[in-house]
Amino acid sequence: MAKKSFNPQVFLSRTGHGKKISEYRNGEVIFAQGYPANAILYIQRGKAKLTVISHQGKEAVVAMLGAGDFLGEGCLAGQDVRVATATALGDCTVLEITQDTMTQILHQEPALSELFLKHLLTRNIRVTEDLVDQLFNSSEKRLARVLLLLSRFGKSESPEAIVPKITHETLAEMVGTTRARITFFMNKFRKLGLIEYNGEVRVRSSLLHLVLHD
Repeated sequence: MAKKSFNPQVFLSRTGHGKKISEYRNGEVIFAQGYPANAILYIQRGKAKLTVISHQGKEAVVAMLGAGDFLGEGCLAGQDVRVATATALGDCTVLEITQDTMTQILHQEPALSELFLKHLLTRNIRVTEDLVDQLFNSSEKRLARVLLLLSRFGKSESPEAIVPKITHETLAEMVGTTRARITFFMNKFRKLGLIEYNGEVRVRSSLLHLVLHD
C-alpha cells in the first residue's frame, strides 16, 4: 500500500499525538521568559508579540508574529528556558507541538522541514533588517516600517492594509523611541494622508515611499 502523502498544513491545523490547540485572549501570556522550553508553537489565527525584559527591568518588543508563524523554536536547538515572553494580541489560536514530536516529524517529513526552514530563513532576514533599521534609520522611518510590517503590506492586491489594534506604548517599544514621538509621527502621517487613523490604522501605499526615500 502506498504511503499517504503528508500535508504540512493539515498537520499544523489539527490536534493529535504530542499536539494540542489553545485559545488565548488579548493580553494573555502564551509562554513567559524563564519558563521551561519544551514545545514549539504555531500560530493558526491571530497575532502575538515577543518581549524581553532585561535584568534592570527594561522591556523591549523583539518581534510581532502572525498566522503561519512559529515561535519557541529555540527548544529544538537545546534552549532549556524561554528567553522571551509571548503575549496574544487580540484573540489568538495556537497549536502547541512537543519538542519530541516536532523533532521526529521534521526528520520524517521533508515537506514540513522545508516549510520550517523557510520560516527560519525569513525570521533571520527580518532580524538582520531590524538591526540595520535601528542602526541607520530615523525613528520616523522606523515607525513607518513597523506599520508596514504589522499590516503585512504587500500580501494582498489592496492599495491599503489594516494594522491590528496596538498601543502607542507598544509601538514605542518596537521603534525604540518615546510614546510622545510615536503620537507626533502618527498625527503627521495622518495629516500627510499616509495613513487613516480612527480607532484602527489603515496603511496606504504612499507610506512605503517614506521608507524607500533617502
